[in-house]
Amino acid sequence: MTAQFDINQIRQQFPALAQDCNGQPLVYLDSAATTQKPKIVIEAIQQYYSGHNANVHRGSHTLTATATAQFEQARATVQQFINAKHNKEIIWTRGATEALNLIAQTYARQNLKPGDEILVSELEHHANIVPWQIVAEQTGAKIVKIPMTTDCTLDMTAFHQRLGSRTKIVAVAHITNVTGTRNPVEEIIAAAHQQGTVTVVDGAQAVAHETVDVQALNADFYVFSGHKIFAPAGIGVLYGKKELLEAMPPWHGGGKMVEKVSFEGTTFSALPGKFEAGTPNVAGSLALAAAINWLDELDRKAAEHHIHQLRQQALDGIKDIEDLRIIGLQPNASLFSFVVDGVHHQDIATLLDQQGIALRAGHHCAHPMLDALGLTGTLRVSLALYNTEQDVERFIAALHKACSML
Repeated sequence: MTAQFDINQIRQQFPALAQDCNGQPLVYLDSAATTQKPKIVIEAIQQYYSGHNANVHRGSHTLTATATAQFEQARATVQQFINAKHNKEIIWTRGATEALNLIAQTYARQNLKPGDEILVSELEHHANIVPWQIVAEQTGAKIVKIPMTTDCTLDMTAFHQRLGSRTKIVAVAHITNVTGTRNPVEEIIAAAHQQGTVTVVDGAQAVAHETVDVQALNADFYVFSGHKIFAPAGIGVLYGKKELLEAMPPWHGGGKMVEKVSFEGTTFSALPGKFEAGTPNVAGSLALAAAINWLDELDRKAAEHHIHQLRQQALDGIKDIEDLRIIGLQPNASLFSFVVDGVHHQDIATLLDQQGIALRAGHHCAHPMLDALGLTGTLRVSLALYNTEQDVERFIAALHKACSML
């Protein structure tokens, strides 16, 4: 099937975009927080619960066999999507946050000791900061910040200076959520590996916008959330190199992650079951696979070109607003953040919402970055392949009107 990109056909596949917001047609510009869902994903959930609902890897009846086969096929879909070497390297989680916590409480807690260092970038979402702070307190390790420059990119000189023999983990985002900065993860991973350092990449903002090949990237761990790539909330992926995952202890205990339990001791399952205790989010995994298959049928380069054109249209349309500042504008990003000096970001967001414009206002779960910028929050416009020129035109008009009222 030839990949294609037709904005009109795509738009029709997202029922949520047809609704009104405060009496006006919805303009959804908050896709970095969560994407809307196409019909095929919604139908995948309905089909599972209406026709194949059963627990997986348990029982001997036809329903559970069917559900298990679909569940494992979804894992294979994810494996192919990020080009993992083994399907056992794909661990289902609730999202990127749980995946990062799993790494911190298994790999890191097992391997860190007092005096060891974890390098974490200043650009990170809280989900890629707090788990490392917790495990550092538990182990006596130390968090070392990779600072950012004034243009909201990583200070790579400082990174290379701070990377050393004590560095055991480097944790960075592939693409950041406030400014859309694409970190030079290839350079970071290569430098870390020269020191024998393990790398953790938060890919939550990246997988919807660029092809990810974990083998080529050579990251030791890579995580992402389904809800940012057109799938439901509550499903995510932890990729880890097989040899690392096999050496890590379980995190949660319960059913499925065991081979044998007795009061004398427990034998744990092999990968990936060791890290998937309890009944999993079967519907979520099937819906994530549906979202990936749907995305793979599109011309992704054309989709990103469309997004970049819309972003430029928006930037051109608001550049003459008095006291408006774009924060850390990045090339080829799907989003941008801005402030209007002298006006609280939440006041502008409220006025935009009253006009049917949904975007994000606040600190974006990135306090350290905002603190470094001397800001309490920004407004963020984040675009997806389903947005249109008309969406952007309405945003521009609404922002001009809001700013004239303040």
